Amino acid sequence: MLIALIAKDKPGALQVRKDNRDAHLAYIADTGVVAQAGPLLDAEGEMCGSLVVLDVADMAAAQAWADGDPYAAAGLFASVELIAWKKVIG
Repeated sequence: MLIALIAKDKPGALQVRKDNRDAHLAYIADTGVVAQAGPLLDAEGEMCGSLVVLDVADMAAAQAWADGDPYAAAGLFASVELIAWKKVIG
């Protein structure tokens, strides 16, 4: 099951993102369930959120992955949304 995780950072939290980026990327590599991922960008081109496509068994597994993300543990996000997604192109 593909799940899109769309997370928006808290205002002014760019340094929190940068400080936890290596741990976040290691988590992605270690868990092996991320099909695609990348940061959302603001008008200035700075990172301000995340789009992660998870390939997991169900929504509960997606929520568990989201809860274990080092970004979440660092309190980076103002909001996180998990949405079932169907790949059509790409």
